[in-house]
Amino acid sequence: MSAPAPSASDREIVLSRDFDAPRELVWRAFTEPEQIVRWWGPNGFRTTMKKWDFRVGGEWSHTMHGPDGTDYPNYSKFREIVPQERIAYVHGGGRADGPGAQFEASWTFEALGPKRTRVTGRMVFPTAQARDTVVREYGAIEGGKQTLARLAAHLAGTTPH
Repeated sequence: MSAPAPSASDREIVLSRDFDAPRELVWRAFTEPEQIVRWWGPNGFRTTMKKWDFRVGGEWSHTMHGPDGTDYPNYSKFREIVPQERIAYVHGGGRADGPGAQFEASWTFEALGPKRTRVTGRMVFPTAQARDTVVREYGAIEGGKQTLARLAAHLAGTTPH
């Protein structure tokens, strides 16, 4: 008898946060490279954009620079773009001396009202072990929460009150 196939929940990380900003502003913060570099990454990180070709089949290449000087090169290829609703891509990355991180990612943007937006990110890994390695080696869950908190701070600075 074979073991049951692992469920997506065994292989995924899901992060969600509500923002006090209209969906259009949140979308632009996610899709304009000059904004992405201001907030992408956990606390203490900065991001250098190498390539941003925002279209289905286009590529996104960037390096996240950790506070300790470690570089984390990342490469993604966009699979789906539904303006102001959804972005999906395949992702690869890691660090020179560490394990790689390969997963499929999607971000959804849900208008909760005229000035409120819910963003949900879903990363699906090939195996539960691959997901667990990224959580252990890169702090992916806490780093994702910090990244969304940095987005909230960025939006608070760009959203008219």
